[in-house]
Amino acid sequence: MKNIFLFPGQGAQFQGMMMDLYESSSMAKKTIDKFSEISGENIVALLRDTDISVLSRTDKSQLAITAASLAMVAALKEKGIEPEAVAGFSLGEFSALCVSGILCFEDTVKIVKVRGEIMQKVCDEIAEKALEGEKPGMAAVLGLTPDVVQKTLAPYGDVSREEAVFPTNLNSPRQTVVSGTAKGLVLAENLCKEVGAKRVVVLKVAGPFHSPLMEKAATAFVSELEKITFNNPKIKCFSNVTGKAVASGEEAKANAVEHIVKAVRWTEEESAIAEFAEGFAEEWQLLEVGPGKTLCGLWRDSGFGEKASCLPAGTLEQLETL
Repeated sequence: MKNIFLFPGQGAQFQGMMMDLYESSSMAKKTIDKFSEISGENIVALLRDTDISVLSRTDKSQLAITAASLAMVAALKEKGIEPEAVAGFSLGEFSALCVSGILCFEDTVKIVKVRGEIMQKVCDEIAEKALEGEKPGMAAVLGLTPDVVQKTLAPYGDVSREEAVFPTNLNSPRQTVVSGTAKGLVLAENLCKEVGAKRVVVLKVAGPFHSPLMEKAATAFVSELEKITFNNPKIKCFSNVTGKAVASGEEAKANAVEHIVKAVRWTEEESAIAEFAEGFAEEWQLLEVGPGKTLCGLWRDSGFGEKASCLPAGTLEQLETL
């Protein structure tokens, strides 16, 4: 059986995640302890004890989810399960960069920590400047294809507009997440419902991620990336920015900046993964490596579920069934 690893992004976190693995897998424990050493954070306390309201801060959740995902990778390898290819959703792309060999483990920890800090600072600044009820954010549009959402909102993709809004997570044929100003999100809800959206759900997130409204964070991130070495991939690694496989370390480095302000092209990534896996001479499956089951659900909705299954791998119980 060939395996492709998928790594979740922010929103998958929960208090106590990966503690069952920490206590049962020597490799998972070693990974989390190393993560603590490099980051200077008590990752065990972060995973085990942190209240979900604090864990949801982007500077905390980015560290926690990446540590949890890479700990599960170590536990899977301990069991002899390794990937032929990797992809990560939003933040999860950094776990994918690590497992593919584009980033070494130490640099992955360092860059995820500083990325979370930069993004949290920008989100805090946005919140401080916004009037009550006027904070930019994100919303999920349900029941429309990404193409329809993009076409509907195209006239409003300008950061200078009070009602600026951008399609930012192209999740599935039935779900697209948009980022925008408070007025932009209201406008998006009204316009998308007019063309057939079933629901528009405002998300509890720290800021308008994957949109030009985060340009200040992308600019700050550039100088931090100059300290990091990006290698050519050792195995296939798919990119949110392009929806295709990463060709080189140089491309991955450029994408890491674009990643903050550009849409997550997940539906295209799933198509690229399915096309790549058609070359396998044996059966294949996807494993959602880390907390949650969101990516398994998106794979099912993509229509590719008939080609291969996607199984969650985020707890000891799930690991034992593989």
